[in-house]
Amino acid sequence: MKRLLGILFLLIFVFIFFKACIRADIPENEKKYIIVTPQINNIIYPTEQKNVTLNGKDYIQTQAPIGKFGGELVVSIIGEGPKTFNPCNTKDATSSQMAGILYEGLLTTDPKTGDVIPQLAKSYEINGNDYIIHLRKGITWTDGLPITANDVIYTYKDIVFKGLGNISAMDSMKIDGKLPQLEKIDDYTVKFTTSKPFAPFLRQLSYPIVPMHYFKPYSDKGDSIFNAFLSPNTNPKEIVSGGPFKLKEYVPAQRVVFEKNPNYYKINTKNEKLPYLDKLVYLIVGDTNNEILKFEAKEIDAISLKGNNVARYKEREGNSDYVIYNLGADTGTMFIAINLNNRTDKNGKPYVKYAKQKWFRDKNFRKAIDYATDRENMVQNIAFGVAEPLFTAESLNSIYLNRDIKGHKSDKKIAENYLKKSGFVNKNGVLYDRDGNKVEFDLYTNAGNLEREALGVMVKQDLEELGIKVNFKPVEFNSLVNKLTNTYDWDMVIMGLTGSPLEPHDGKNVWTSSGTLHLFNQGVSENDRFSWEKELDEIFNSASLKLNYEERKPLYDRYQEIIYEESPVIYLYSPLRITAIRKKIKNVFPTQLSGLLYNLDELYVGK
Repeated sequence: MKRLLGILFLLIFVFIFFKACIRADIPENEKKYIIVTPQINNIIYPTEQKNVTLNGKDYIQTQAPIGKFGGELVVSIIGEGPKTFNPCNTKDATSSQMAGILYEGLLTTDPKTGDVIPQLAKSYEINGNDYIIHLRKGITWTDGLPITANDVIYTYKDIVFKGLGNISAMDSMKIDGKLPQLEKIDDYTVKFTTSKPFAPFLRQLSYPIVPMHYFKPYSDKGDSIFNAFLSPNTNPKEIVSGGPFKLKEYVPAQRVVFEKNPNYYKINTKNEKLPYLDKLVYLIVGDTNNEILKFEAKEIDAISLKGNNVARYKEREGNSDYVIYNLGADTGTMFIAINLNNRTDKNGKPYVKYAKQKWFRDKNFRKAIDYATDRENMVQNIAFGVAEPLFTAESLNSIYLNRDIKGHKSDKKIAENYLKKSGFVNKNGVLYDRDGNKVEFDLYTNAGNLEREALGVMVKQDLEELGIKVNFKPVEFNSLVNKLTNTYDWDMVIMGLTGSPLEPHDGKNVWTSSGTLHLFNQGVSENDRFSWEKELDEIFNSASLKLNYEERKPLYDRYQEIIYEESPVIYLYSPLRITAIRKKIKNVFPTQLSGLLYNLDELYVGK
């Protein structure tokens, strides 16, 4: 099993980074790359969108080619479907994606340049620490009521600032423990004031604005009621939203269906209301094998290609009804997280056995796991060469990537030397610690994700070569989340997190010791934090207060060094994002920042 399959397809790696497509103040990065035509840098993108006022309503006028109204786009969801449609309470990628169709923020990121641009806001201005946001006038929610400053004030003051739902947004907006002040100037103008200059602040204003009249009766009743609000059992007809599509139907384990929102505030150059599509359908396919089958049966219109499927689909592309795009390095990361928690529950019972706590908190033990992990084997036999080994906490397409971290090859002897330094002994192929305890622990991941399950098998095999017994346990996603964030009853886990290649501060809740996703040593007192954890706290605080790239880059370089040196999280590899989409879907303008289908309101079905 160690060598699962050979490399079917030799790819020339070319990770195109951002000088050409992001802001001019960011230095040019190295260029490596894969050849998968057509390259997205050959695409002619529409000119920038415009603000247009018609009959007292402030629209966004997209400059994309005029499309045809009607039809549907059918895509897929891997896994079990959304856990909630509440955009303020999403804790998984699928729920975030679904809620993101229903609700939008004041500002967003330009998919091509990375600049901050208006969305629900018509414009904004910055005066020192004051951020003045001018809302679009005349635009409405799906029930016809206007979107106003009251909705903005409510969203931030009653939800974000109170930590309702997912509290990560509140954590990300704090400066020295203080939240910004928020003031209503008039019905269509609000002002945020930060206590200090705060580099990430504009990007925090992408948080989804929600309708006060619909959400407030639930948020007023506290966490438990609000967290249950907009569950998958909610009647779609009752949902008040503001995105390009509204929820039409949800059938658990089968599909999520959206229909166009006739009140949406985008128009084309003929001043016709968007979106073009009548319906947007997400089929819940369970796993990647089912997804491939449905794409080949032409039941879905777009697919993310992994491993050997890249070669197979590329071979057929010339005589097919689809086109393949290379979107560059994945913006997320795949990793092994190690439970370093050293504490007991309220009854005095350890969350993990004491021996395990000693192993996991031992840097030499963690480094041994790092060196035993054969990333190149993973790249070849799981990703089929369509990836690159990863050693950094920032993704390979991040403008803050620390390029001085070169990584290393898998080396069993180095791994064994690290173990010997801490008194571990291998007896007849079984590893024991200095106290005579057999080294055995559990490794988790979410069931149904075939890539992560394959990685788990490989990690198990790699560590068994050191004499470590690994009990690999794929479990249902909600059960896994509960273990990680509530019970802390876990040893190691293979996970992935999405990230921003433009703003490391978005990872604050992962790396700072008070963060809700600080999985490896979560919720501990200051006395039980490692010195390097405290340094991470200082780095993220300091970097957020620096206003230019040159000052921030060394700080974020240092945080990546700490994670690499201390190894509480061991990174595995970074896949390339290779996607295929039916040629009948028009106005497709993929970018490395935003992927393939970010402009759902502009897409249409053509010939």
